[in-house]
Amino acid sequence: VPRFYASTQTCHICGHKEPKTKALSIRKWTCPECKAMHDRDVNAAINILSKGKTLLPSVA
Repeated sequence: VPRFYASTQTCHICGHKEPKTKALSIRKWTCPECKAMHDRDVNAAINILSKGKTLLPSVA
């Protein structure tokens, strides 16, 4: 995925990007749009996996 992809700041449920979560000290956050609660690292991992799948060719 791109180096500066906002994986920790983007809600993997609704896609809302929350710039307030950019600080590394924020480990858990709630999306203001869909109210989903996120662990920073788990949310980032889900976003990176999803983004990576869109960038790689499909394997049949």
